[in-house]
Amino acid sequence: MSSALIQPELASLAERLGIACQAAVATGDVDTNLLAAVPLSFARANVILPLGDDGGSIRVAIGGAAALQVLDELRLTFGKPIEAVLVPAADLIDAINHAYAGVSGTSREVLQELEAEDFSTIATEFTDPKDLLDLTDEAPVIRLLNSVLSEAVKERVSDIHIEPYERELLIRFRIDGLLYEKLSPPKIIQEALASRVKIMAGLNIAEKRLPQDGRLRVIVAGRDVDIRVSIIPTFFGERVVLRLLDKKKGILSLADIGLGDAGVQTMERMLGRTSGIILVTGPTGSGKSTTLYAALNRLNSSEKNIITIEDPIEYQIKGIGQIQVNPKIELTFASGLRSILRQDPDVIMVGEIRDAETAEIAIQASLTGHLVLSTLHTNDAATAVTRLVDMGIEPFMIASSLSAVVAQRLVRVICPHCRKKYRPAVRYAGITMPKQLYRGLGCDKCFGLGTLGRTAIYEIMPVDQELCSMIIRRAHAGEIKEYAVSRGMKTLRDDGLARAAAGITTIEEVVRVTQDDYADVPL
Repeated sequence: MSSALIQPELASLAERLGIACQAAVATGDVDTNLLAAVPLSFARANVILPLGDDGGSIRVAIGGAAALQVLDELRLTFGKPIEAVLVPAADLIDAINHAYAGVSGTSREVLQELEAEDFSTIATEFTDPKDLLDLTDEAPVIRLLNSVLSEAVKERVSDIHIEPYERELLIRFRIDGLLYEKLSPPKIIQEALASRVKIMAGLNIAEKRLPQDGRLRVIVAGRDVDIRVSIIPTFFGERVVLRLLDKKKGILSLADIGLGDAGVQTMERMLGRTSGIILVTGPTGSGKSTTLYAALNRLNSSEKNIITIEDPIEYQIKGIGQIQVNPKIELTFASGLRSILRQDPDVIMVGEIRDAETAEIAIQASLTGHLVLSTLHTNDAATAVTRLVDMGIEPFMIASSLSAVVAQRLVRVICPHCRKKYRPAVRYAGITMPKQLYRGLGCDKCFGLGTLGRTAIYEIMPVDQELCSMIIRRAHAGEIKEYAVSRGMKTLRDDGLARAAAGITTIEEVVRVTQDDYADVPL
C-alpha cells in the first residue's frame, strides 16, 4: 500500500507504537484459514483481524492502540509471535465484516444438517436486529434462512423467491433483474421456513389462507438491510417473496443514476421550476423510485417544505416529511395528497398515480404553485400523455401542468473485470450495428454472470408550447413521440445503443428491455 495514502495521524501513531501501518486491508490480504480460531464477536469487539501466517509469526491488523492488550491472547491462541499492523479502524471493521461473511456456512452446507431435524417448532421472534453472522448456534431451519439472506446480500440480490410446488421447494435469487435458481431444500421444511419469515416480519403465523405483507430488518456483515415481505397462498403452499433494500447504498445523485451530462442538465432545469408536474414512467422494477429519490435529494434544502406520500417508503430522507399509504385506514394516495396540500408544501412527491382522482389532485396541485413529482406505468414518455387522457383528465389540464416526462429502463452493466471486445456475428432489424461491441465472460467478481450491477437508460421529453398544442388537440402517442424526437429527444433504444457502443451494456440487453421486435439476421 502506498505510503501516500496513509493518513499522517495513522503514521504518527504507528511510529509511537513501534509497528507498521497500512491504509486498508485488501481481500487478498486475509488468510481465511486463520479466522476459525478468532470468533467474529472477539474480532469486532477488539477491532483486530488475522491476516496471514509468515511461518515464524502471525500478522494481525489492529484498529488502534487498545487492541495491543489482546495480542498476548492471540499469541497463546496461535502459539506463535504476533506481528501487528495498524489500519484505520473504520476500514478494518469493513474488512472484518467482509472476511467473516466469506467464511460463514453456505445454505447448501446448512441443508446437509436438516435431515434428522424436528421442524414442528420454530424459534421465537427476536426483538432487536442481530447480525446474521453472529447467529451460528440457532436451529438448522433458522440458520438456513440466515445463510440464504447472507448470501443474497453478498451476491447483490434484489429479491428472494421461496416457491412451493407439488414435490419440491425452490429458492430463487433475482440478480440484476433476472431470476436464478439457488437452492432446492427438502419440501418438508416448507411450512417451517414460511413460519420463520412470518415471525421475523411480525405477521400472523396461523393465517395461511390470506395474503400477508410485512417488513423486517436484518444486519448482514455490518450492513443494515430492510426487507419487504410478501406472502400469498398457492395451491401447493405459501409462496414467499423477500425484496432486499440495502441502506448502505443510500440515495444516489442525478449524476449517479445514468442520466448522462445532457440528461442531468435537462432534469436540473425542470427541477428548478416552482410549479408543474414531472412524471417518471416505466414498468415495475425499472428504477423509477430511485430516480424520484435522486430528484428529491437534489431539491432538498432548508428553504423548501417537501412532503411525500409513498407505498412503501423505501428510504428515509432527513428534512423531508414522508407518509406511508395505508388502505386499511383509508389513507390512499388521493386522500393523503389532499392532506398534504394543507401543509403549505413547496414540493410534493406522489409515489404513483394509479387512478383519475389522484391524477386530478396532483394536476390541481401543480397548477396552484407546487412542484409535483410522480410515477406512471407506461412504456414510453409519449404514452404518458394518452394514459392521462384515458384516465379522464382534460387535455387542456395536462397541457397546462405537465413540465416533462421521463421514461426509463434498467439494463445490466458488463462486468469491468472480465469485459472483452468482440465483433458482432448477428444484426438486428432497424439497428446500425457498431463494428465492435463488448460482453462479460464471467469471473469471480460477478459470480460467473458476466454482469455486475445495473444502470438506467432514459428518454426525457420536456413539454414545450408546440407539444402543449398537440396535447390539447388530442394527438396520438406516435405523433407526440415523432415531434419530441425531431426536437432532439433520445429514445430509450437510442440511449441504450449508445451505452452498448460505449461498452457499458450489451446489445442483447438493450433489445431485451426496450421490448422491440427485432429479427436476428446473420451477417
